[in-house]
Amino acid sequence: MKFWMKMERFSIENLSFLHNCSYFYIMNSYYPSKKPNTRIDVADVLRGIAIGGIILIHFVEHMNFFSYPEPSSAFWAGVNSAVQDVIFFLFAGKMYAIFALLFGLSFFVQHDNQAQKGRDFRLRFVWRMVLLMLFGLFDLLFYNGDILLIYAVCGLLVLPFIRASDKVLKWLAFILMLQPVELICIAIGLVNPEAAPLNLGSGKMYFSLMPVLRDGSFFDAAAAGIKYGLPVNFEWAIENGRFTQNIMLFVVGILIGRKRLFYNEGDNLKFWDNLLMWSFVAMAVLIPMQKNIPGLVEVPIISESLSTLLTMWRNLAMMSVIVSFVVTLFYESRCRAALLKIAPYGKMSLTNYIGQSIIGAFLFYGWGLGLHRFCGVTVSVLMGAVLVILQCWFSTWWLKHHKRGPLEGFWHKLTWLNSK
Repeated sequence: MKFWMKMERFSIENLSFLHNCSYFYIMNSYYPSKKPNTRIDVADVLRGIAIGGIILIHFVEHMNFFSYPEPSSAFWAGVNSAVQDVIFFLFAGKMYAIFALLFGLSFFVQHDNQAQKGRDFRLRFVWRMVLLMLFGLFDLLFYNGDILLIYAVCGLLVLPFIRASDKVLKWLAFILMLQPVELICIAIGLVNPEAAPLNLGSGKMYFSLMPVLRDGSFFDAAAAGIKYGLPVNFEWAIENGRFTQNIMLFVVGILIGRKRLFYNEGDNLKFWDNLLMWSFVAMAVLIPMQKNIPGLVEVPIISESLSTLLTMWRNLAMMSVIVSFVVTLFYESRCRAALLKIAPYGKMSLTNYIGQSIIGAFLFYGWGLGLHRFCGVTVSVLMGAVLVILQCWFSTWWLKHHKRGPLEGFWHKLTWLNSK
């Protein structure tokens, strides 16, 4: 009897039939927190840094097109190569990891806020992920490398664990951090050295997009984005360890929310100081390992799986360095005011993400200005930096007059459709 009284606190009005659905009560050992989940400014700063880094990467890649003019000289070829290496080393895989971490944090905050009011947010979250899928499909009409659909699917996979105990979440995060897909492939390689490396066909589908991006109309590119971009993104994410790591970071984000680690409370800053130190150590160890160890293995499936596994671990260590450094800088230095200027940009991350897809596709694809023919890597990075600055300015201006960004407000209204 007491069990059902506790469960009633989490029910959604007019949706009592969910009590018969065991999916929504897997490992239910969570109770709402007793502290308010106020707006976390440092999380908005991190979102802003993440979206800015993602845009720089996408502009270097010419929005997944990778078509460039011939360098005018050996000097500019060297400059372009160096710029690309630096951008990819600093941002590739790390910025999306920050986004995934903060996605889990946001899920916790929304769920906990409603739980404190005696409401169950889980069914509403399912609807919210359906809406995110629709945003992702819209994004695919412009940019074939959309991440929103993958995040929506990963969010639904994490949903059954939102009320699991901290212990269950920690074990789940640990298992996923080990990159089980890659470990299975390594085990297969040990048994059968002739086994082929994991290949779901993303490369073949990706190359099917290139002629359309170069010569097709907008409608041709949009159709190809749905036909090829949709499966390619999922296949690529699984082949390269990103899918597993996204789910793991969602879970870690939930734990960070439960422990209120982004607030300046208790010994939280000591936690971030220690994480910064140990993440530097892990990064210093993993970078040379990722660069050298896979090449020492002659079995292709083991070599490629090791490369993927170590790349994901390296990216995780570097992401931890970035996050812990920003949090420490935000709370323990005089940079707080400067960092807060990035927060509006992070608050409008959905608007800015889809905005960069539309603008970037128009700039580089054949149906738009076709600047892939004229812009090398260095010029493209500068263009991306200009876009980031303009979006920062627009976000600051918009939020002075509105509570949420354009797409954020639309998403919020649809999320709470027919709610009291």
